[in-house]
Amino acid sequence: MIEKMKFVSISGPKNDLDRMVNQYLSHYEIQLENALTELRSASKLEPYPGTNPYREPLQKAQKLLASCPGAKQQEISTGTMPVENAITLVNDMDTELAASDEERESLKAKEKEVSSLLEQVRLYVELDFDIPAILKLKHIKYRFGRIRKESFPQLQAFADRSDETILFKCHESDHYISLLYFTPDITSDRIDTVFSSLQFERIYLPDEYAGTPKTEVERLENELANLKAKEQALDAKDSEYLLTRQTSLWDASQVLKSYEANFNVRKYAACTHDKDHPFYILCGWMTKEDAEALHRDLAKDADTFFVLEDSKEHVTSIPPTKLKNIPLLRPFEMFVKMYGLPSYGEFDPTLLIAITYSIFFGFMFGDAGQGLVLLIGGFLLYKFKKIDLAAIISCCGFFSTIFGCLFGSVFGFEDVIPALWLKPTEAMTDLPFVGRLNTVFVVAIALGMGVILFTMILNMITSFKNHDTEKTWFDTNGLAGFVFYFSLAATIVMFMSGHTLPAAAVLIIMFVLPLLVMFFKEPLTAVLEKKSEKISGGVGMFITQGFFELFEVLLSYFSNTLSFVRVGAFAVSHAAMMQVVLMLAGAETGAPSIPVIVLGNLFVCGMEGLIVGIQVLRLEYYELFSRFYKGSGREFKPFYEK
Repeated sequence: MIEKMKFVSISGPKNDLDRMVNQYLSHYEIQLENALTELRSASKLEPYPGTNPYREPLQKAQKLLASCPGAKQQEISTGTMPVENAITLVNDMDTELAASDEERESLKAKEKEVSSLLEQVRLYVELDFDIPAILKLKHIKYRFGRIRKESFPQLQAFADRSDETILFKCHESDHYISLLYFTPDITSDRIDTVFSSLQFERIYLPDEYAGTPKTEVERLENELANLKAKEQALDAKDSEYLLTRQTSLWDASQVLKSYEANFNVRKYAACTHDKDHPFYILCGWMTKEDAEALHRDLAKDADTFFVLEDSKEHVTSIPPTKLKNIPLLRPFEMFVKMYGLPSYGEFDPTLLIAITYSIFFGFMFGDAGQGLVLLIGGFLLYKFKKIDLAAIISCCGFFSTIFGCLFGSVFGFEDVIPALWLKPTEAMTDLPFVGRLNTVFVVAIALGMGVILFTMILNMITSFKNHDTEKTWFDTNGLAGFVFYFSLAATIVMFMSGHTLPAAAVLIIMFVLPLLVMFFKEPLTAVLEKKSEKISGGVGMFITQGFFELFEVLLSYFSNTLSFVRVGAFAVSHAAMMQVVLMLAGAETGAPSIPVIVLGNLFVCGMEGLIVGIQVLRLEYYELFSRFYKGSGREFKPFYEK
């Protein structure tokens, strides 16, 4: 069924919108409409201005929560903290921790600097010289640097031959050797050029060092350890600060999150120009139950006014559609939505599609064993995975089990249980002018005729409610088409069963009169609606067009009826396929192959089950829905989900 909808309007002081939304409206499902569009007749309305003031505090709160120890284990709060207190708390905590962040960055920068100095001086830890003494030499030039291992022998050979160079080998790594060489000031340019040509890479030591490299390494390591200790102490202090305020911070975050999301309601709101007493207006669609409950809540609030609009004259938007069915039928809403939601006030076909789809599937896939597999498998899959299609399969499996008992078929075996009705491959019926015909085909066509007549009745009811004169009385699926098709079905049944047919005059009235009504449906509609209808294209064109349309109608009646033959055809083909499986398994010998039977049943259950499911859906859409259903509704999309 379709939920009854009510159009509601809510108004109050402009600065009270956020409170009303968070305290009341956020607890209900409402599809908001643009108030400026809906209230065109109202003057002096403008969009609700302002930027979201809760976004920045919320971002700060979420950032602080991410730093909290154990924040992910925190339970969701009730969100009762006033939003002003939440903003103040977050800003105060952010300011407090900002100073710690600044100090932490300073410590990290100092750590980086000390680490760089330590990395350089470690290269020369083997030297037993005071670094400041080397750096203060005036007439002797010194050069710190490194060279690749493969180039070192050549450099060392040059230094050994030269009387102008003293070379000290220091730290050795996997690829490089750290060096220090001395040379007189007057020869430094030439010696530097030679060393550079031998791939010597110079390293410049800063003036921050004091003492020997070994003492400097110890000093810098201690300094680095002290810096890390300070940083850890600062982290511990911040963690303790956050831990003591974690619950309050979580409450503030939840409140800000709610207010930040609810602030988006403003884009649907309108407000007045009045400078002294401005007020907001919100409007939208709610279910009748929710609208009445919200009305009761807001009746206690002196600052808020609630209007339940009953007159359609003041509402410009079309009511949205919200389906409401019992849990057993709810999965079948998927098929309805695939075709299109019913418009508000239209017939909800969920119950119809649930019954007819399950019965057609069971008729075409009648096997008690395979039906139980689909029933149990679909039920378990829906129970644990909540897949709507699995629930539909389970329902279809239930009816497959019933028809399997009626056909006497269990996993393809037709001698395990007796057929309560008939066996699809054996039951035959003698018909006049037709001869012997499989009974399931006759039943399928009769079932199809009944379904077509029922959908015609639904079309007349729906069209009458919508005040559509032509579709109610003169359409192919209206009263004229119903009388013609019912007369045709009744005549065929009487003829096939050997009963006497009505007199020729009665047959003419039953067949010819409805056809004439359908032929002249446009002029007749114009007469009933008291409109002046002019025949476009002249009388000749009208007769020609009407003749071919009537011919198409008769052809569609015939093809639509025969379309239900597939229901019986698949019932027969299913039984025939299982006979092939049993034949391959050697069932005739009395000792069938169990693996072949199992694999054959799984193959037939999967392949034919898929094909039957598609074919039944095709019948639903083309033979049922097309007669009475438009599916032009718009879905109910609440701003807040329950």
